[in-house]
This record gives sequence, C-alpha cells and structure tokens, in this order.
Amino acid sequence: MDFNMKKLASDAGIFFTRAVQFTEEKFGQAEKTELDAHFENLLARADSTKNWTEKILRQTEVLLQPNPSARVEEFLYEKLDRKVPSRVTNGELLAQYMSEAASELGPTTPYGKTLIKVAEAEKRLGAAERDFIHTASINFLTPLRNFLEGDWKTISKERRLLQNRRLDLDACKARLKKAKAAEAKATTVPDFQETRPRNYILSASASALWNDEVDKSEQELRIAQTEFDRQAEVTRLLLEGISSTHANHLRCLHEFVESQTTYYAQCYRHMLDLQKQLGSSQGAIFPGTFVGTTEPASPPLSSTSPTTTAATMPVEPSMAGMAPSGETALCLEEVAPPASGTRKARVLYDYEAADSSELALLADELITVYSLPGMDPDWLIGERGNKKGKVPVTYLELLS
Repeated sequence: MDFNMKKLASDAGIFFTRAVQFTEEKFGQAEKTELDAHFENLLARADSTKNWTEKILRQTEVLLQPNPSARVEEFLYEKLDRKVPSRVTNGELLAQYMSEAASELGPTTPYGKTLIKVAEAEKRLGAAERDFIHTASINFLTPLRNFLEGDWKTISKERRLLQNRRLDLDACKARLKKAKAAEAKATTVPDFQETRPRNYILSASASALWNDEVDKSEQELRIAQTEFDRQAEVTRLLLEGISSTHANHLRCLHEFVESQTTYYAQCYRHMLDLQKQLGSSQGAIFPGTFVGTTEPASPPLSSTSPTTTAATMPVEPSMAGMAPSGETALCLEEVAPPASGTRKARVLYDYEAADSSELALLADELITVYSLPGMDPDWLIGERGNKKGKVPVTYLELLS
C-alpha cells in the first residue's frame, strides 16, 4: 500500500511538472525543443493520411450502403462481434414486388409478362450488387479500417509518449538553467563586513547546495535526453512506415476499381439482355400498331404515361434484317407512309446517322415513325419534314 501511494505521488508530480511546462510553453514563458524538419514532415504526412483515410472510408460505406440506419446497425454488430444478418438489396426487393404483382395481375397478360422479365433482371442486378458490396468490403474497407484501428492507434500512442518525453526534457533544461543561475548568484563574493560574518557563512553554504542541485539537474537532463532520443527514433520508424501503408492502400484501391468495373459490366449485360427481350416482344405487345393494315390499332396511350420501349442505356442497334444501305436509301425515297399505323415519338438520345439510309436524331425532338412489313423490329422509319430514314427503336419513346 505504501509503495502504491509513493508511485501515485510520483506520477502526480510528473503530471504536474508536465502541465506547468506545457502551460508555460503556450504562454511563451518557456523554451520548447523543436523537432527537425524531416520529422515534422513525417508527422504532417501521417496526419493527412489518417484524415483522408477516414473520409474515404466513411464515403465508401455510404456508397455501398446509402441507408444510415443500416450502417449504424452493421456498426453495432461489428462492435459486438456478431455476424451481420443478411439484408435484401433494393433490386431484389423490387424484383419480389414485381413478381407478386405479375402473379396477381395475370402472368399471361402483356403487362404481367413484362413484369416477370423485368423482375428477373432486377433480381440479377441485386445479386450482382450483393457480390460487389461483399468484395469491396473485404478488399477495400477492411484494410482501411485496420489501419485506423491498428497502425494509427500505435502511432498515436507513441506520439503521445514522445510528447511527454519532450516535456520532461524541457522541464529538466529549465531546472538546470535555474540551478546554474542560482549557483552563479550564490558564488558571488558577498559584501563582507566584520559586523556581519554570518552572511559569508550562509553564502558559502548556499553555493554548495546549488552546486549539488546543478549536478543533480545535469544527471536528470542526460537521462531525459536519452529517453527522448530513443522515443523519437521509435516514433520516426513508425511514421516512415506510412509509405508501406500507402502502397497497401494503393493495391486495395486497384482491387476496388476492379470489383466496381466487374459490377457495372454485369449490370450492363443484364440490362442489355432485358432490353433485347423487351424489344423482341414489342410487336407481340402492340400487334398491328406499326404495320399499315386495315386492322384497328391499339387505343392511344396517354402522354403522361408513355410506353417505355427503350432502356436507359443505349446500345448500337443491330443491322440484321435490313437491306444494304444503298438499296434501302433508294427504297425509302419511293415508299410512302402507310395510311394508318404512324405514331409520334420523342427522341431520348442524340443519334448520329451511320450512312445516308439513316436519320440523324437530336434528343427531345418529335418525329413521325412507322414500320414496314418485313423490317427488323429494332428499327423504324422516321420522318422529320422532308427527311426520311431508318431510326433505332432503342432511341425513341413512343407517344400516342
């Protein structure tokens, strides 16, 4: 018990000395040992690495999981060392709703069939998103989090210890400076008078005491300097290890880009397949709409709910089923639009004609379109004023 009390008193004394030294430095009343420029640069780079790693980590978590409540839940599970429960992605949830809607509204109807096809595509998109989140979490988020929770905590601990060693060193320098000043003052020969011989005796005694204090302060200073130099070397080695951290994070960043590229490529393929399926079933959904026959056409659709015949990602239209460009160009000049079956369409994206048989398009313009017997379902004939040419269906939004 006595030993613990002595240690507690000693720790309290050291803490008080450091607090006094720190306060005097802040007010400019004490000198401070400055670190060399290279060491300061290492400290600045380490702080910058830590700050930007935190920001990148947080924003990547937002990218992978936009729901803040879900992120908090996952964080709590990780802190409790419990397995995070499997969560349905938004795409998979949308696919489930579409499948249920198709079952209730009629899976054999055109709308029900389309809902089923889109639901299958959304399910595949959700599965791809799940794989991307899992891969990115392991290959990118985990190394960043390990740095912040492991290496950086070690660096911070050693930096605090270095700061304490520096305060002890500067406190020893201040005590030695004061002791030397007092010793010099004590060794000054007093104004000796026979009536006051006691002054000389006291001066000699004080000089001896301050001489002992100077020797003690010099010894403490040597010990403090040794501990400071040792701690500075340990901290410097840890700070130089930030270069290895950058190399590791660079490798993780490449893996993150690769996984993201794979994810978006999968999404593109799934949507391209869905687009082809919807395009091939367009004629079955709207029979006789684009062909100039005497059969009654389907009722016009409201302009507020246009028929979406194009996917959000335009692709190069297929030329299968079309005649050679020269022959088609000649035929188009001679072919008149059918008496019935023409419709208005709004252009979704700019399209540059590949040859003279095609019609160049500008986004948001309105054109007249119709189909001819035997044409590829991915193409229509478009008219704008006196100009006429083939236009890809995927670039159009059909109106009434």
